[in-house]
Amino acid sequence: MPKMKTKSSCKKRFKISATGKVITGQAGKRHGMIKRHKKFIRDARGTTVMSEPDARIIKSMMPYDR
Repeated sequence: MPKMKTKSSCKKRFKISATGKVITGQAGKRHGMIKRHKKFIRDARGTTVMSEPDARIIKSMMPYDR
């Protein structure tokens, strides 16, 4: 059986933590910061843990990173 390929887009955007959760960058911070509240900008720093239903989709595209 040949090796399965990891989806390149997922490899660049997501990381699997040691406990199996999917880590991703915070959404909604590319542009339009002037109309965002200061609290939103503070809370959206760094990375976040993806929700479980979405994480299942990403894990299926990354077969060797579980």
